[in-house]
Amino acid sequence: MNIKGKLVEKFETVQITETFKKREFIIQENKNPEYPEYIKVELIQDKVSLLDSLNIGDEINVLINIKGRKWEDKDGNMKYFNSIQGWKIESENQNTTQEIPSENINQENEEDLPF
Repeated sequence: MNIKGKLVEKFETVQITETFKKREFIIQENKNPEYPEYIKVELIQDKVSLLDSLNIGDEINVLINIKGRKWEDKDGNMKYFNSIQGWKIESENQNTTQEIPSENINQENEEDLPF
């Protein structure tokens, strides 16, 4: 799957645990210009650097995976959450591709949930 649009905001990398980090950004998708969509995408682990060379306003194409998790809280209640994880960013403004091999894309530490 992919999302095409304009990079409108990028956030700093957050070190969640000693072994897990993530970085989020917002992409404005304009399939319907009258009602643009603002979609938050996260990058994890070594993918956080994909945003380093991009600027606000750049037109980008983000290849994504949609993830869903189930987590039991301390009171035994089941919680469910979704995330949109980017793994490759193509920048039309720079005419380059930002990619880090996706061989480790699922190396999340399940003990670190929720994040």
